[in-house]
Amino acid sequence: MQTYSLIATAASGIESLVNRELKELGYKTQTENGRVRFEGTAIDIARTNLWLRTADRIKIIVGEFKATTFESLFDQTYDLPWEDILPLDANFPVSGKSQKSKLHSVPNCQRIVKKAIAKKIMTYYSRTQPLAETGSHYPIEVSLVKDHVIISLDTSGSSLFKRGYRSEKGGAPLKENMAAALVLLTTWHADRPLYDPTCGSGTILIEAAMMGRKIAPGLQRSFAAEDWTYFHPEVWTIERQKARQQIKADLQMDILGCDIDGRMIEIAKANASKAGVADTIEFKQMQLSDFVPKKDYGILIANPPYGDRLLDKDQVHHLYQQMGEIYQKMPTWSKYILTSDEAFEDYYGKKATKKRKLYNGALKVDYYQYWSQG
Repeated sequence: MQTYSLIATAASGIESLVNRELKELGYKTQTENGRVRFEGTAIDIARTNLWLRTADRIKIIVGEFKATTFESLFDQTYDLPWEDILPLDANFPVSGKSQKSKLHSVPNCQRIVKKAIAKKIMTYYSRTQPLAETGSHYPIEVSLVKDHVIISLDTSGSSLFKRGYRSEKGGAPLKENMAAALVLLTTWHADRPLYDPTCGSGTILIEAAMMGRKIAPGLQRSFAAEDWTYFHPEVWTIERQKARQQIKADLQMDILGCDIDGRMIEIAKANASKAGVADTIEFKQMQLSDFVPKKDYGILIANPPYGDRLLDKDQVHHLYQQMGEIYQKMPTWSKYILTSDEAFEDYYGKKATKKRKLYNGALKVDYYQYWSQG
């Protein structure tokens, strides 16, 4: 079985988590901005698509070279072994990005790469008519950074954050892979209490419960590479079976999610049910001031409204003040709070033990960490 050069792409700030996940799966890695490199076969492509919780996509590096002219970009793209990768009827859209490169026009780069690939396929199959592209989906990306070109093939299809369990999201959804990252950046383990006072559609807690029960996040969805008939499609069935065998379906955890909006609680319950973890998460309509912990040494994770998310600034700052007053009376608990509001600590009333910069989509946010004093 062929070995490929692979990259797991990631949001800025969580590459280290993707790297950690890959190492735990047994891969040798190299971390770069926005991605982690590793090598693997079709089996590894299936396994990492199914199991990575914080990555965006798994891509095959088809080619890597320097190009400063469109002619060079065309020629080097044409020279790649597309006949071994794309069938005659392949549907191969080309996306692109360019940073600090002489070839700065992304549409032109996409057009040149598309033209080179089409010519190579037509030449190989001795065709003169334009390609129909009626077959399976082979998403291709051309990425240029400082004139360094990487042409990759996306095995995931839609982003890995799309797990398949979230039927409704509410007004300010947090992507599933970002929610997983928030959990992995804490000291939570399945034997410790976990609480989200502003749970919304329940994503953070659902991701935690899936971790606790060892449910592979990609089990409920499909991937682009499954339709590539030459690409050992049987490995997906095998890897899914292996993943299902690892599930700890009977494991119970102490997980509580609360929200002041009763409609969001119902959405959270439905999402948890679809994810297979409804029986281990308790969701309650409750304002955060009514929470009284029954146990010590728990973990609190919150993604409260911030900026233009749902509440105005005065309401948000009042909420932060409430959090500070209430949570500072829970010294044995560790608190982790995500917000884009740089004045958060002022309203919360205490400097964080540690602050980590992340990105929620394009929005810069900080993850304020208050570690247990117990």
